[in-house]
Amino acid sequence: MTMRTTSRTVTFTQPFLLGAAGEQQPAGTYTVERDEEFVGNGATAAYRRISTLIRLPGRPGSLMLAQVIDIDPAELAAALARDADQA
Repeated sequence: MTMRTTSRTVTFTQPFLLGAAGEQQPAGTYTVERDEEFVGNGATAAYRRISTLIRLPGRPGSLMLAQVIDIDPAELAAALARDADQA
């Protein structure tokens, strides 16, 4: 099975909430990684999303330096759209 990972950064100008994170995150720039697997045969090539991950910084006073959580890409897109509307 062939896998690929793509990485991008997203910037929130306002604090935001993603369900998987469990608590509100501060405004800032975050790294989002998307893992996909190759599906198809020689004639047809396509990739299917396996996971979308966001890297969250540790909270001040916490023993955790960073956290990587699996998120719903549609929820991320909605949060980014809300952030753009508030800007």
